[in-house]
Amino acid sequence: MKSNPSELKVSLETGARTTALVYAASGSSIAALILGHGAGTGHRSAFMVNMARMLAALGIDVVTFNFLYTEQKRRIPDRPPVLEACYRAVIDTARQSVEGARAHLFIGGKSMGGRIATQVAAADADLPVTGLVLLGYPLHPPGRPDQRRDKHLPSIGRPMLFVQGSRDAFGTPAELTPVLASLDQKATLHVVDGGDHSFKLSRTDPAAQAAALDDVARTVVEWIQQVRSITSPSRVRP
Repeated sequence: MKSNPSELKVSLETGARTTALVYAASGSSIAALILGHGAGTGHRSAFMVNMARMLAALGIDVVTFNFLYTEQKRRIPDRPPVLEACYRAVIDTARQSVEGARAHLFIGGKSMGGRIATQVAAADADLPVTGLVLLGYPLHPPGRPDQRRDKHLPSIGRPMLFVQGSRDAFGTPAELTPVLASLDQKATLHVVDGGDHSFKLSRTDPAAQAAALDDVARTVVEWIQQVRSITSPSRVRP
């Protein structure tokens, strides 16, 4: 039986608050992972809930949350500084409330949520984050390959896992490969063969689709285990 996630309220510096959900790891926790949602969905979308549950079942404490514009039921995302401030507040709250986050904390997300995580990490070398998990990284808007979102990636300086569908209109694995090759061996690419931006396969086959998502979850956990084994625990703030 699937256990329900616990709810956290996250206070922002502006006085506003948003909601986070904690999916506790089954058994002993390997690490904690914060996942931000994509631009057009919230953290209760089917993709976010399913991925959080799968990762929790494999031993990861997963924290999902709503960016403030989603919490306030607005459709247009806030400006990057506002999105980044919200993500930082979630990191602070998770480190206070989720035990696994104090030792090995990973951040990332789906599409925009992952991009904001990379910007937060790139802006603060001392941020206590062990690595990043990026599910469908939006390298560029669809049909606009010249509008790249990769200049900040070399500043992150931490291990990164990019999970990308082979048909991703926001950046194919072929487009990502030369970008990741320049990151001093800190980036790993996992390709979902036949997957789009949300890892949906081109053919309608429920069993194959479930297997593809299961493979993504297992890849994420195996990568976290590898990074965790060679990385000292995240520095605990006083």
